[in-house]
Amino acid sequence: MLFLVYSLTKFLLDFRKTYIISTKKPMYKAIFTNSFGILFSRILGFIRDFLTASVLGANIYSDIFFIAFKLPNLFRRIFAEGAFTQVFIPAFARTKHKAVFSAHIFLLFVSIIFIITLLVNVVPELFTKAIAVGFTPETITIASPFVAINFWYLPLIFAMTFLSGMLQYKHHFATTAFSTALLNLSLILALFLSHNKSSQEIVYYLSYGVVIGGVLQLIVHIIAIYRLGLAKLLLGGFKYFKIKSKFIVQDTHKFRKNFFPAIWGNSTAQVSAFLDTFLASFLVSGSISYLYYANRIFQLPLALFAIATATALFPRIARYLKNGDEKKATQNLTKAFWFLTFLLTASTIGGIILSNEITWLLFQRGAFSAQDRVDTARVLQMYMLGLLPFGLQKLFILWLYAKEMQGKAAKIATLSLATYIIFALAFISPLGVSGLALASSIGGYVSFFFTLRIFGFHNFFNMLRNKNSLYLIVGTIVFTIILLMLKNFISSYII
Repeated sequence: MLFLVYSLTKFLLDFRKTYIISTKKPMYKAIFTNSFGILFSRILGFIRDFLTASVLGANIYSDIFFIAFKLPNLFRRIFAEGAFTQVFIPAFARTKHKAVFSAHIFLLFVSIIFIITLLVNVVPELFTKAIAVGFTPETITIASPFVAINFWYLPLIFAMTFLSGMLQYKHHFATTAFSTALLNLSLILALFLSHNKSSQEIVYYLSYGVVIGGVLQLIVHIIAIYRLGLAKLLLGGFKYFKIKSKFIVQDTHKFRKNFFPAIWGNSTAQVSAFLDTFLASFLVSGSISYLYYANRIFQLPLALFAIATATALFPRIARYLKNGDEKKATQNLTKAFWFLTFLLTASTIGGIILSNEITWLLFQRGAFSAQDRVDTARVLQMYMLGLLPFGLQKLFILWLYAKEMQGKAAKIATLSLATYIIFALAFISPLGVSGLALASSIGGYVSFFFTLRIFGFHNFFNMLRNKNSLYLIVGTIVFTIILLMLKNFISSYII
């Protein structure tokens, strides 16, 4: 297994040297690298999900696993999808004592996360109650050991994210983009090894598969750090930490000041999804699973297009704004905006019209019934309504972070989350689990609106005054007609 991990890392680095560096347009080469890696990982993720759906279906044990994996996965999305690196990379680039600064940040966060992880393992029932209040006492007792096991993924994923920040500083994106595949491969292997075992045993296999996947992800990043010559810098920081720590006081203070608003500003969608699970635990059995499966589909275009584009664009936007060249920053943002708008609009239309067909194709087999498909498809439609604002929010929020407006981004996130909570409580009774997804989408529109307000509505409307607007309208109409015809053709095959 370690040999395979090393071979994968070597391939990614060689791929970067031979193709990625030779590409003439750095922004698009980085987007391609991120998108291709995310696509590869998500394909494996869907294989994992339909195997999970086939083996466990949508019942109390699938709910237990998704609850157990929810909290560490929440932190993975918050850390790994930009929040940490959007503060770390500028700070790392600015400091004159990079080795000691990086060692300080690593030790600080790993210590805190490790203590929290130990606490979760000491009193797992307390944390299980906090994230699944609707569970019965018997279900909480069953779920607690799985929550404790899965939480060990958190310190592993932070260490991986920290190393990925250093790799991005070196303009290397491939290892991080492809590494999630190792987690999915680990879980797929766990499902095969647990074949014909009881549901409880399957959840144990999956939980340990999560931890093993985290270990493999960390190993592949350590190898990449070593091969790119960053290991010496990092080890030097630990070696001289006590001697030179006084030189980084100002840098670390500024980092801490910006970090928490950045985390909060980037995590609205994830916190909303976490609250989805919390509220869904009060609904009928299977509701948490419907949310999970629908959100997995929703996250594919969001990660493949929006997150990949934002990750590639951020260093460029930050550099232009730092040098006072707002014109070039706007030009790059405009190109990325239209690129992303076309892709997300197509994904939104496809996800809404073909929600039933997509769910059928991916999940309906084994223990996953036709009724499970219908319920999951309804949730998916509600999530897809918010794809465009959530995706474009990932893009425009970069402007705020590049100008060090983390505080304003945090206020926007708070307004969005408050909107979600209000509508979730209003919709949960009449619409059930679908209402939770709809409330999340409404929160996305609120977040996007206030981000544009700070960016400047006049600047945004100037971006829209483009021939691409006409192409978008015509393309949307044509694409919708094609999808409706395709839906009519496929529907006859769905049972």
